[in-house]
Amino acid sequence: MAYIGIQPAESFTSFATQTFSVSATTSYTLDSAVANENEIALFVNNVRQQPGSGKAYTATGTALTLSAATATTDTMYCIYLGRALQTVVPATNSITAAMIGDTAISGKTALAATPATTDELLISDAGTLKRIDAQFFQNTPAFLAYLGSNATVNDNTQTKVQCNTERYDTDSKYDNSTNYRFTPTVAGKYYLYGAVCYSGTDELYRTTVSIYVNGSAVHSVHGTNPYSGTNYGDGVFIGVAYDLDDDDYVELYTYVDTDDGSTAALKVTDTGVANGTYFGGFKIIG
Repeated sequence: MAYIGIQPAESFTSFATQTFSVSATTSYTLDSAVANENEIALFVNNVRQQPGSGKAYTATGTALTLSAATATTDTMYCIYLGRALQTVVPATNSITAAMIGDTAISGKTALAATPATTDELLISDAGTLKRIDAQFFQNTPAFLAYLGSNATVNDNTQTKVQCNTERYDTDSKYDNSTNYRFTPTVAGKYYLYGAVCYSGTDELYRTTVSIYVNGSAVHSVHGTNPYSGTNYGDGVFIGVAYDLDDDDYVELYTYVDTDDGSTAALKVTDTGVANGTYFGGFKIIG
């Protein structure tokens, strides 16, 4: 069909409806005026009523009159048969999968950076589309901190390893200045790991590295060091997967025992050596 001027946009048509607040009465007011009752289809409790005098209802202007009063438990609505609504927006749930092009997603602008935790993705949950925050697909919060300089460790004493220099801390959940602990604030399964490297002038007989959760050891690794001398070093690595609540806190501890029972200080080395002292963790996806 030819048009003069700009071709009009295609429209989607639906009939106007009105839902009534029902009471024990025969008189109601229509939202739109009608010439007579034949311009509306009236439904009571989802049953269509017969229009006309002596029948179920009559209507003129905005006055709707029923032949019998409704009950407060009834439901009632009408469809305006002579009042169609046109819009360029399709009706809710009228777009089906067959109407969506195969390139609908690939044709959009691509995200050129790591999604923010509040960015949302679309997934199919048993066939129902839902949106989900990107944080549930990221290994965060995550952190890695190391010992910035040598620190003293006493013999036969559980000592917290104060890793005070951060390589990264994605969500600022690691305290590198006061408590030297990781508090995830997001519940989930986490991989926690660390290493302690020892050196000094006293003979190491036994070493232990432990990961503490809420002040108690949940995993420990032991090392034996049958070496005598004044210049030596040894490192112990620890790693464990653990289920954390959002308010749990995690710390790294070490315990050393010298061969001769001496209480002289040992040293926990800094990152100047290959197997330095560090502490880290990250959330496991899923």
